[in-house]
Amino acid sequence: MEKAKISAIQLFVMMFMFELGSALVVSYGITAHKDAWLAILLGMSGGVVLFLIYYTLFRQYPNLPLTGYARKIFGKYVGWIIGLLYVVFLLYDAARDLRDFGELLLSSTLTETPLLAINILLVLAICYVLYLGIEVLARTAEVFFVILLFIGFTGNMFVFFSGNIDFKNLQPFLENGWKPILTTAFPLLTFFPFGEMIAFTMLLPYLNRHESAKKVGLFAVISSGLSLAYNTSLNIAVLSVGEVERSTFPLLSTIGKVNLMEFLQRLDALVVFTLLILMFFKIAILFYGAVIGIVDLCNLKNHQQIVLPAGIILIFLSMAIASNFAEHIEEGQKTAQYFFFPPIMVIIPFLMLLVSMIRSRNGLKHKAN
Repeated sequence: MEKAKISAIQLFVMMFMFELGSALVVSYGITAHKDAWLAILLGMSGGVVLFLIYYTLFRQYPNLPLTGYARKIFGKYVGWIIGLLYVVFLLYDAARDLRDFGELLLSSTLTETPLLAINILLVLAICYVLYLGIEVLARTAEVFFVILLFIGFTGNMFVFFSGNIDFKNLQPFLENGWKPILTTAFPLLTFFPFGEMIAFTMLLPYLNRHESAKKVGLFAVISSGLSLAYNTSLNIAVLSVGEVERSTFPLLSTIGKVNLMEFLQRLDALVVFTLLILMFFKIAILFYGAVIGIVDLCNLKNHQQIVLPAGIILIFLSMAIASNFAEHIEEGQKTAQYFFFPPIMVIIPFLMLLVSMIRSRNGLKHKAN
């Protein structure tokens, strides 16, 4: 592993932006209709439980990434296979987010630009930062977090002063009962984006104060969940449920309705720049987790030698996972959510925790190197 350390504030900033990611601009939780905000909060509660599982594993093996303690818990060979599975998952998830980013740019601003060109440029930028190390990524995240807060505050002020908000669009409460809320929250919203926090099992060993990981992680999950619930409610209040359901990127439509004094218009660039910041760091964190996993599994000296080859694989995956954006969304909402995410985010981590606890009670726990 890279010999580097990150602070608690840097970890929080990366976690917060990671959680927002593409969830900020897509129709997040809208299958719960007007009560999408409540479904998001329930999904967030599920995310808190998942993070506590990941954190407990980290505390037992504070100096190892997930790929390392998987071999400690399940043995050399089975653990290696499980570690490889997580590397594949992290690359796949990064590729999905890369595709999301490219498709938004194609539909909003760079309509004549090839998708491949957009993906290549973003991956090259990510590879450059990751080549310099996790500390550079963390310091960069701190800077862009301040920019993100300024853009968010400015955009919200524009939307409020535009007079497009109608809180009646959020009424009545529980119009369709609890069923659509619960089926949306579990497992859909729990896994995306909160379950994706499993990527940080590869980064937590870099934290300079391990005891602060729990507070930082829980605060990041809760604050990002509240932000997503607010954002979805704002989209519904401005656009109505029907329009949010039909829109691929509702936040883009919400900010597009701003028209102040016939002067401040066409503020779509705010959303595009916000997504650029969020997706850069989310993809970078997922990708870095995969790279660290490869380094750990293959006993390589450092991560720098495989950053670019892994980046090429990431670009290929982003183009190959679906032939078009509709197929990409369908795969994410059905295949990945119900068949790929449960074992990766819930079943395997829970089994690792269970086996580790049993060994600990029997005095057979192996101490991390």
